[in-house]
Amino acid sequence: MSPTPKPGLLDISPYVGGRAAVPGVAKVFKLSSNESPLGPSASTLAALQEATSSLALYPEGSAAVLREAIGEVYKLDPARIVTSGDGSDALLTMLANAYLQPGDEVIFSQHAFLVYKIATLANSARPVVVPEKNSNTGLKVDVDAMLAAVTPKTRMLYIANPNNPTGSYLTRDEMAKLHAGLPRGVLLVIDAAYAEYVTAKDYESGIELAHKFDNVVMTRTFSKLYGLAGLRIGWMYGPAAICDAINRIRGPFNTALLQQLAGAAAVRDREHFWKAVEHNNKWLPWITAEIRKTGLRVDDSVANFVLIHFPKGEKSAANADAFLNKGGVILRSVASYDLPDCLRMTVGTEEQNRLAVKLLQEFMAA
Repeated sequence: MSPTPKPGLLDISPYVGGRAAVPGVAKVFKLSSNESPLGPSASTLAALQEATSSLALYPEGSAAVLREAIGEVYKLDPARIVTSGDGSDALLTMLANAYLQPGDEVIFSQHAFLVYKIATLANSARPVVVPEKNSNTGLKVDVDAMLAAVTPKTRMLYIANPNNPTGSYLTRDEMAKLHAGLPRGVLLVIDAAYAEYVTAKDYESGIELAHKFDNVVMTRTFSKLYGLAGLRIGWMYGPAAICDAINRIRGPFNTALLQQLAGAAAVRDREHFWKAVEHNNKWLPWITAEIRKTGLRVDDSVANFVLIHFPKGEKSAANADAFLNKGGVILRSVASYDLPDCLRMTVGTEEQNRLAVKLLQEFMAA
């Protein structure tokens, strides 16, 4: 008999990222992956150049340079930070590897990041998917429904705040309510990949909860605002005991020297940080307002993307996607997120934003 994967593994649908090319179209604007339109800062590029002189050497194993930089900027204890050279996805997966056993239940929302389900099934645990609320402002995680889904078998709860692909968020008070309703033995994993973009005063990324409680972890990434998606740098902040568990199973040199130095330079460059925030603050509301003028529903978003709803029939999401592709614009189909009638659009450069909106206007007017 040939080797067989453990239960649940073959139930996984492989993750497929946003498309980067259109057959037959030479020049395309990729607005499908929530990447930064500004790219990395000059200081980050300089740090990358510096690192090239040491490529023959193994990096320092604990990523102290990067952890200390993150701790300095966010005023956190570096000993309670773990980094990853494979994005925050790897940390979300390692948390599942460390804490899930066959038969455990893992709760997440209906339109949540696909990695949560993948990590759950890969550990022979059971996904518990909770429907989201649909309001006038958009789709949002239902805290009461999440808590109602908790059973004695619940071991972990993943929540993206803000959520991708909906762009909605839970307030500080809503997150406190969610945590307060969980048994102490349930691990609350807060995926704050888009936290840097949020300017709402009632939002908190999860640092406060992770600092105060022993069953909360927050993960972050350098792939979005910092413009380093190609380097795949992630980090998490949590209780010392959880960091100890993750450090025992992560790779011995899991964050390369290039990643450590680039990440440290990026997080310290606050001028570039605020430039990226200001760009998003300008174009996110413009995109939202202009697309709504076409008659399409666009959910409110606090991240660097918007979720656009399309009707069925001739003006469907699939037809809109094909029309945009011909014009050289790629948005993200989110059918795999149980949103078959929607497309997600990343905030891009001025040129990209204007072209995408123009094409959507033409599509709806045709």
